[in-house]
Amino acid sequence: MSETKIHDERHRISRKRGKGQLRREIWIDDRGAVTRYNLAYINHAQFSGDNGRVLGYDNQHGGHHRHFRGEVQSFDFISFEDVEKRFEREWSELLTNFGKQR
Repeated sequence: MSETKIHDERHRISRKRGKGQLRREIWIDDRGAVTRYNLAYINHAQFSGDNGRVLGYDNQHGGHHRHFRGEVQSFDFISFEDVEKRFEREWSELLTNFGKQR
């Protein structure tokens, strides 16, 4: 079964909101099911390790896992939509906390 990359996006975050960028990559199979994904909040000013990935979710290397400031943990995968919601909630919290620190 073949895969097709349907999203390859980078969004820059303004300096006022905390700087950095969001990365979103998604691949699907012939039936439209998500086969691979990479969601990441990258900010070299907040974390220099792991190529600047402060927060990320992906299913590379044989399993679903979460990256947070260099720490990697597997998690129970429910659906890709659930992963997207978790990622959105967590990076929004990071940006909110950045605003409080200023």
